[in-house]
Amino acid sequence: MAFDLTLRQLRYFVAAAQTGQFSMAAANEHVSQSAITNAVLALESALGTKLFERMPQGVALTPDGQDFHHHARRVLEAARDAMHQPRFRSHDMHGVARIAASYTVLGYFLPELLARFRATYPFIDFDLRDMERADIETAVANGDVELGVVLLSNLQRPERFDSQVLMRSRRQLWVAPTHPLAQQHAVSLKDIAAHPYILITVDEGEQSTMRYWHKKRLEPNIAFRTSSMEALRGLVAHGFGVTVLSDMVFRPWSLEGKRIEARPVNDAIPHMEAGMIWRKGAVLDAPATAVQQFLIHACGG
Repeated sequence: MAFDLTLRQLRYFVAAAQTGQFSMAAANEHVSQSAITNAVLALESALGTKLFERMPQGVALTPDGQDFHHHARRVLEAARDAMHQPRFRSHDMHGVARIAASYTVLGYFLPELLARFRATYPFIDFDLRDMERADIETAVANGDVELGVVLLSNLQRPERFDSQVLMRSRRQLWVAPTHPLAQQHAVSLKDIAAHPYILITVDEGEQSTMRYWHKKRLEPNIAFRTSSMEALRGLVAHGFGVTVLSDMVFRPWSLEGKRIEARPVNDAIPHMEAGMIWRKGAVLDAPATAVQQFLIHACGG
């Protein structure tokens, strides 16, 4: 049976996936909650599968929902780029944009965006540097690079920079499907504290994790620390522990093909914010300005 898919349905579905609540998605999209619900129901009917699990505190993507979310985001990004190009396309702009990025944003956020930028500005090259957050701040402050792309919550002395949030990514529980926490309808940090916890250390992950745990006056039961995201996925998928990480870095499979599921956490956990920084009051070169404006537009800023 033919189904006329609309960009509006995809946008409402992605909004629900990113917020984890139909009511919040409706508020963000400035529509009624029934508009979000009807769009999701129409997609589920057309696809013949459930896209969301309904939870007491909201909704969580099913495995099929995770896959569809990936495709829906690509469609919306392609449509946004198509609208973006007539206004900003400059085929003949040449030069080099000097950019530094930290591990997480360089591995999970920037590559696809930079590829889309290159399709618009084919003659701009990147001087792209993989650096720690503190080194990025120093390089931007000194003018060695023009743009830094970092996790903004980790910034020290942010008053030195102008900045722009590019993505807010919800943090959720990662768990193997057979783990006891996967069977609960509602999970809190207190529930998670009763189980072994796998802690990521890269990109100051330990510091940012402990901040929200300590705010709740709780401690995770740390069983293993690792700087390897793939090691963490494998340990979680095989049931050695659980973790709480952002949707931006979530993947539903380990390298061995074992399933990982994401579940909302009842406690208010701050979203992970990825964004750009540049020296306060600086006038950027034309290539860096093009990158800056493209990223703001591509990320909906």
